[in-house]
Amino acid sequence: MNKALKRILFTAIILALLCYILLDDLLQGNWKTVDDSWSNLSIFWNESLWPPDWSMLEARKYPECTSSIGFFCSKAYIGMLETLKMAFVSTIIGFFIAILLSPFAAKNLTSAWIYFPMRIILAATRSLPSILWALLFVVIVGLGPLAGVLAMTFYTVGYLGKLQYEEMEGVQNSPLEAARAMGLSHPEIVTNVVIPESSNNLLSQLLFMFEYNVRHGSVLGLVGAGGIGYYLQFYMGWQMYRNVMAFLVVILVVVIIIDLISMYIRSFVTEDGDVKRPSWTTIFMSPKQAKKYHHGDSEE
Repeated sequence: MNKALKRILFTAIILALLCYILLDDLLQGNWKTVDDSWSNLSIFWNESLWPPDWSMLEARKYPECTSSIGFFCSKAYIGMLETLKMAFVSTIIGFFIAILLSPFAAKNLTSAWIYFPMRIILAATRSLPSILWALLFVVIVGLGPLAGVLAMTFYTVGYLGKLQYEEMEGVQNSPLEAARAMGLSHPEIVTNVVIPESSNNLLSQLLFMFEYNVRHGSVLGLVGAGGIGYYLQFYMGWQMYRNVMAFLVVILVVVIIIDLISMYIRSFVTEDGDVKRPSWTTIFMSPKQAKKYHHGDSEE
């Protein structure tokens, strides 16, 4: 059986399994609710969510605002700033812990006696979502941002650790064999070969994790772990959804800004070279036709 036939067969099995689970199990008897979903969403949007209550962007009444710009005393700014601080600290600490542990979980760098237990440790730290870690640390250290930082740090170690050791396993064997032939130790191989070879993807993972922690940090406040989630939990409890919508818009804007900053930072380590970017014309071409198309452009 050739590779193309195997891919087609594998895809068919996945689609068949998807249809079976979705139609026979998950949606069994729920088609009526699916039919009414759009009207329910429309009512909820028009009557409860929109327009947002933009007073959340104005200076709060207590304590008294000492800034000349009222926005810097608003609940949205104070909550979002605390979430950003929590996400930044937990991402940086978690990244450095993960970068220390992940080389011991890579199969091409250590023996099974080392990488298998390390993978179990990393799996254990990410098996609980951040919000459950937050519940645990709220019990241990009390309410506040510290519980949120510890929760996101633990999850970051497990999440980034897995991405990092898989990236390290993708490093080509020739540099590793050359380093071993030169007599380099395990730490030297990691710092001088593995990390430089995978630095671009490691940076991308770091930036993605920060964005993830910002988004997820806004949820941790629901269990008393600080940040903008505290206000989300408060206003959701009182069913003041227009206030909640204002905070959600702020979170969306911040995430978009973080994504743009991430693109700018990665541009310093991404080499575009002379590779011609794909266009809508070449997307629908076969590989041979696209090659001829690019070749014709280069001759001109």
